[in-house]
Amino acid sequence: MKLSACAATVKLVANERKMIAVRALAGTEPVSTLAARHGVSPLVYRQMRKASAALDELFSPTQTDDADPVLFSLPVTRRWLEQATLGLTMIAHASMRGVVEFMHDVLGVSISLGTVHNIHQRAAQHAVAINDSVDLSAIRVGLHDELFQGSQPVLAGIDAASTYCYLLAAEDHRDGDTWAVHLLDLKARALNPDYTIADAGTGLRASQKRAWPDTSGAFWHGWNRLHAAMGRKFYGVWSAVSQAMQSTPRSSSLVENLNSRLRNCLTLRRHLNGSRAWLGLLQFFVNHRRFMRSRCGKRLGKSPREAMTGEDHPHWLTLLGLGPLQPRQS
Repeated sequence: MKLSACAATVKLVANERKMIAVRALAGTEPVSTLAARHGVSPLVYRQMRKASAALDELFSPTQTDDADPVLFSLPVTRRWLEQATLGLTMIAHASMRGVVEFMHDVLGVSISLGTVHNIHQRAAQHAVAINDSVDLSAIRVGLHDELFQGSQPVLAGIDAASTYCYLLAAEDHRDGDTWAVHLLDLKARALNPDYTIADAGTGLRASQKRAWPDTSGAFWHGWNRLHAAMGRKFYGVWSAVSQAMQSTPRSSSLVENLNSRLRNCLTLRRHLNGSRAWLGLLQFFVNHRRFMRSRCGKRLGKSPREAMTGEDHPHWLTLLGLGPLQPRQS
């Protein structure tokens, strides 16, 4: 009962304020009379200013100009601003300072650099947890390579069929022991490829032998040896099996392509301190962003994770706990 009474009082006061503003602007009776009747002299003038400003905005030329009509309105919430912040950095490759400038100049919103950083840190925590929960048993061919941010190596691994990135880790070294730690962790998450493709790095190849002793990592080298041994006869065999070879990955170019896709984001950072969070967010983004175009028709309109698992998932911003996207405008 007390709550209902309180709500009714608030509503009544709001209605009274509206009527005070309307009567004051209409001039049907003197302001002094309105003030005396309600016992609130300053309130009358304050409500007049608010009502006048609202009417000015409603009927301003910028609102009614046919040359530049308002197309639609967006309900801007805190979550929407967080979505916009991540969209600017991950999709548009904006720097964090660029986000601050965009918010200030375009949206008229003041946001600090620390707030932008905290939004990314919270998103990265969600992203790393999701990355670690994905089952990797569907991967049949693994592609491994070493990227570099400045002089620091970044170990990378992707699925040849779906381009799903299952490894993206910055390390101080790229020796066999360092690679083996990551590959054994991936093995514990059910990664067991039929074979892997990589360059001739001794550390990388030694670590693959430790993780998967029965998995061939020398597919391309075996192809070269067969060509050398058969000579001209090889071309007849090649013609017979060319159809099968079209669907068989024979190089690690896809993982090298990952380097070019990440480069725009990595060049915005001078170093990779705290790299697990940042690289985890990048890894999550490339795995859950849907392909808008692709030479491989099976990937079009799907994310690498959807292509690998065959299961749909919500938009990557929704997966990070930032709610649904805005409805599409017609």
